[in-house]
Amino acid sequence: MQTPFFLGPRLYFRPLEREDAPRLAAFVNHPDVRRNLLVHRPMNTAQEVAFVDTLTSSPKDVMFAIVLRDGDRMIGTSGLHDLDFRSRRATFGMLIGEPSEWRKGYGTEATRMTLEYGFGTLNLERVQLEVLEHNTAGIRAYEKAGFQREGVLRRHHYVDGAYVDTWVMGILRSEWRPAPA
Repeated sequence: MQTPFFLGPRLYFRPLEREDAPRLAAFVNHPDVRRNLLVHRPMNTAQEVAFVDTLTSSPKDVMFAIVLRDGDRMIGTSGLHDLDFRSRRATFGMLIGEPSEWRKGYGTEATRMTLEYGFGTLNLERVQLEVLEHNTAGIRAYEKAGFQREGVLRRHHYVDGAYVDTWVMGILRSEWRPAPA
């Protein structure tokens, strides 16, 4: 394991590094991945280096590389953004960037790990997210981790030639169930 920060059953989180930029560019440029993101143009390695530099120096963002424990391979990112330590809330974002690793429960595990860090370490009261309505796998992972649908932003984004709704989901500290020790 390379600089593990937070361990899960099958995954671990580590800090994002500038060396991850080529992998991040490959993730966000993949058509199946991009369909669930708000990225509308090609991203190159230099842009991803700038992205990593911005996030790792930001006091309002915590971003992790999601790495498989078996094989030590980065498969995505997870993070808490727009951290508000006065109101104790943040916005969650996650990406499993390899479609070959979808539908294996990694999204649910990474979501639970991020909530464990947010509620258990950062002492947050609320975590929220926005997800495009067609991202059924993401919605399923978020619901399994305890997120509830709180609202809909109608015709909020334009994706693949059509306007789609965005779901707003949230979880409160009182609704969160920490993983058994």
